[in-house]
Amino acid sequence: MTEGAVRLSTDALTRDGAGGPRPLRDHPLRQALTNEVHARPPESLATPMRATMLAMLSGEAAGEADRRHLEALCDWAGVARPPQGATHHSADFGSFHLKWERHTEFSTWTVFRPSALPAGRLADPFLEPALQALPREWLAGLPGELLVGIHVAVLDPGTPEPSANMMAAMFGSESYVGSRVAGRAATTWTDFRIHGDGFSRMLVADHSMTPRQTGRIVQRLLEIETYRVLALLALPMARGVLPRIGPIEAGLAEVAARVATLQGLQDERDLLDRLTRLAAQTEQIAAETAYRFGAARAYHDLVLRRIEELREIRIEGLQTIAEFMDRRLTPAIRTCEAVEGRLSSLSQRVARTSDLLRTRVEIAVEGQNAELLQSMDRRAHLQLRLQETVEGLSVVAISYYLVGIVGYAAKGMKGFGFKVDPDMLVGLMIPVVIAFVWSGVRRIRKVLVGGH
Repeated sequence: MTEGAVRLSTDALTRDGAGGPRPLRDHPLRQALTNEVHARPPESLATPMRATMLAMLSGEAAGEADRRHLEALCDWAGVARPPQGATHHSADFGSFHLKWERHTEFSTWTVFRPSALPAGRLADPFLEPALQALPREWLAGLPGELLVGIHVAVLDPGTPEPSANMMAAMFGSESYVGSRVAGRAATTWTDFRIHGDGFSRMLVADHSMTPRQTGRIVQRLLEIETYRVLALLALPMARGVLPRIGPIEAGLAEVAARVATLQGLQDERDLLDRLTRLAAQTEQIAAETAYRFGAARAYHDLVLRRIEELREIRIEGLQTIAEFMDRRLTPAIRTCEAVEGRLSSLSQRVARTSDLLRTRVEIAVEGQNAELLQSMDRRAHLQLRLQETVEGLSVVAISYYLVGIVGYAAKGMKGFGFKVDPDMLVGLMIPVVIAFVWSGVRRIRKVLVGGH
């Protein structure tokens, strides 16, 4: 096929009879799936600036309440409301910029403001946090409970880098971590602690970042702290279920030891009932912790991914964020994984012990059924013998009555003048009658047995 023919064929497929483009039917989810990769983009941030993020743990059903609360702030400031059913929204309120994101079980509210300090001047950047721009009444009504609160300050390239003494003063101690990030385009410090104002602190020094790059760095740092705390929600639950797992394991060991020493069917049923209760307790604990442990794994993976995206370079004398998480967060996640594995192993052991005990009970029941069948077979054999005996008596009884009838018939014939000796005739007919009756009874029995 020539190039012109190919072009002609393509035009025929994409244009209707009137010469216009032929409409194609879109999949119902085409727009939503295409836009999903562009959801929750990072903000473009000019330095110097301040930001405060609040992560409110409100449950999976609080999305509508979050959106209505944001609508109230938009109405107060006279800005456009978020679209119906939106899960994220970013709006400029004049003196500040607010970004709302709804996640599975929590929401984040991040407010951005330009720094109050003149560019190039170094002072405490956390004295006037960006959170002060929000109305207090509206802030107090945020749905959910505060899980993470972070103040972020980004210094512009003209500001000198803080000294170690200034860093210790800002963070309250020398227990902070820091690293060069984004290919040395910025430096970040934090201590992952809650300070006297109830918020954590993160400081970023911009060396050569673009506004978009600044927004991505700040977003990654905020997500690292948020996902870190969310991952650690599983740790108290793991510690709480450990005392409940121990008695179940001890009870299961006792049940397994008694399986080989059971005496009767009643003992086996009692043991199976106890094992069922242990299985129910195990499944209850597993159901209570499955979601939290699964979420912890997912959040931990997100923390590791965001740290990797920072592209950290060590500052001599300081721990990097990756090292801090490896020493502090990873052991907690391993504890949760160990408890989850212990529950899974316990559930499997309960299932195996239950199968073993159930098999033993089934074998015992099968043995009782075999004995019952043998007893029924013996009774059937005795019944057959009794039936044969009854058949013999029946033959005798029927023959007796038939012979009596023959005797009466012979006496009648003699009365009519026939030369018949009744006694002789009766004596001769006895064998014949018995043979006839016996043959008839056997034939009837064969017919009945064959029909059955």
